Amino acid sequence: MLTAVLSLSGALVFGAADFLGGLAAKRVSALLATAVAAVSGFVLLFALLPLLGGEWNAHDVLWGAISGAIGCVGIGLLYACLAIGPMSILSPTTAVVSAIVPVLYGLVFAGERFDAIGYWGLALALVAVLLVGFVPERGAVRPSLRGILMAVGSGAAIGGFYIAVDQTSDESGIVPLILNRGVNAVIMFAAVGAVAIVAAQRARVRARANVLATGGPDEPRMPRADRSALATGIRLAVACGVVDAVANALLLFGIRAGDLSIAAVLGAMYPAGTILLAAIVLRERIAPVQWVGLVLALGAAAMLAVA
Repeated sequence: MLTAVLSLSGALVFGAADFLGGLAAKRVSALLATAVAAVSGFVLLFALLPLLGGEWNAHDVLWGAISGAIGCVGIGLLYACLAIGPMSILSPTTAVVSAIVPVLYGLVFAGERFDAIGYWGLALALVAVLLVGFVPERGAVRPSLRGILMAVGSGAAIGGFYIAVDQTSDESGIVPLILNRGVNAVIMFAAVGAVAIVAAQRARVRARANVLATGGPDEPRMPRADRSALATGIRLAVACGVVDAVANALLLFGIRAGDLSIAAVLGAMYPAGTILLAAIVLRERIAPVQWVGLVLALGAAAMLAVA
């Protein structure tokens, strides 16, 4: 029961974090938004450590760091495949794979077993994940093999995050999440730095060409509107990181309260939080197929709660 409640709650909060991250990425680069979110999440979790507690040991620190690296791979591939499109196919593909990988691990390697209602609940939850993650698109084309492989890779990496976190001990508290956010921040800021260096080199080349063409250097300044958008994007990214840290904590406690399979498949319902917030805040329409998915998700959660 507790695993179902915590995991589904974590999924909805994750969806809220994705919503904030999407708003931030419209104002700053997706890389910078992700990096800033990782730092703010790290700061929050570190500040909460004295309250929530957690023992530091090599085993849990290692698995926390591994989960952070795997998470970066999953998010990077997710952004890449969604950029290729179509989102209507690749987004639910990622979500379903991210649920299937931990479920298979839990059933095959961790020896998790359920009553009949539990297996039916898992199957219903996977269908719900597929429907909730469906993004209606007009004129969507058939996905490329590259896009499908990236979606599968992203889902497998996100599923790997669940498995890695499941390896940590209960005594470690939120320590693995602190390492997760820390490693994530280092990797993402390294990526931001690499992109900035490449952009600066290209800017110097253009400036040199401008000097040769006009006889004088051009000194562009960032417009005030762009500075305002940057500041807003950073604030949204900070809020995204805080909400994301809360979601990670809920899912971690959900995994530790029960079975990895239940926690992972309900955690994959994160698109539900995004589409609900988009409907409330941005007045976006929820597609009928997504409403069906939301209803099935609630039914699956109830079945898994009593499994």
